[in-house]
Amino acid sequence: MLTVQNVTKTYGSRKAVDDISFTLGDHGILGFLGPNGAGKSTTMNIIAGYTSSASGTVTVNGHEILDDPIGAKKNVGYLPERPPLYPDMTVKAYLSFMFDLKKIGLPKKDHIDEICGAVGLGPMQERIIKNLSKGYQQRVGLAQAMLGNPGLLILDEPTVGLDPVQILEIRSLIRELGKKSAVIFSSHILQEVQAVADRIIVINNGVLIADDTLENLSKATGDDNRLLLTVEGSVDGLQKLFRELPGLRSAKLLGGAEEARGAAGAAFDFALESEAGKDIRRELFRCLAEKGWPILSLRKSGMSLEDAFIRITAGDNAALSALAGANAESGEKEGDE
Repeated sequence: MLTVQNVTKTYGSRKAVDDISFTLGDHGILGFLGPNGAGKSTTMNIIAGYTSSASGTVTVNGHEILDDPIGAKKNVGYLPERPPLYPDMTVKAYLSFMFDLKKIGLPKKDHIDEICGAVGLGPMQERIIKNLSKGYQQRVGLAQAMLGNPGLLILDEPTVGLDPVQILEIRSLIRELGKKSAVIFSSHILQEVQAVADRIIVINNGVLIADDTLENLSKATGDDNRLLLTVEGSVDGLQKLFRELPGLRSAKLLGGAEEARGAAGAAFDFALESEAGKDIRRELFRCLAEKGWPILSLRKSGMSLEDAFIRITAGDNAALSALAGANAESGEKEGDE
């Protein structure tokens, strides 16, 4: 559906977007992340045809955005951070106007009713847009992006101004859209992206620095030596055991987990960090078994999207090197196939 190849955009001597390339298939949700000023909105504007690049190409469903802008834009629905609304029009009149502007060949009334139903605007069609809450205005912007059932949807901060229930509804809608369309989803709320995205791109200072699934980003930027343990026992005894356990770098008590049902006492949560390359799980199990302290839970502590994002965009050399290695390995596998 989308191919972005070596796209660069300059403002004077400053490169807002620096040689970015990526592709997106016919369906799925791409989370698009970066700090303020990283070049996210500029990149999305280039893909949508709102602004031109200095070099490189953007192809949407076989239509190059500069050579065939009309053909490309017919396949794109765009919701910018500030929806392009006409506040003195009713919702119905505005969507009808946008329908005509986009020259959509579907039955107008049925299609607008369908879109309004999908985004929860059914009862609001006769309301004047400026009298709607910000949340409902955001829904109107999303509705205009969905008109014509475009193959590519670009959503920049689509949940701004929505209440928690509305956010969950829009998340659910975006997941459904991602099953049949390609969706680029940008948000400053990383939990939002984590909840819906199949794949994540991170750009910083105009440069694409990460492109992978959340799972792979977490593996590449995190460590395999962090464990979360819930265990029954004496807290003083557990801490003494941890101090003497070979290969364990640190053990942080997170708090009491629950009242224990056995004779050991209370249950406690610990965050354990082993030395690099050390797997302490078997020795940990043996020592706890000897004490009669049952393990209620033991799992690796996966890195959240927020943790990975902070490490990547802060220029963490270890994280960036790991990402480069992971990307190179992925490229080699694709070449072998």
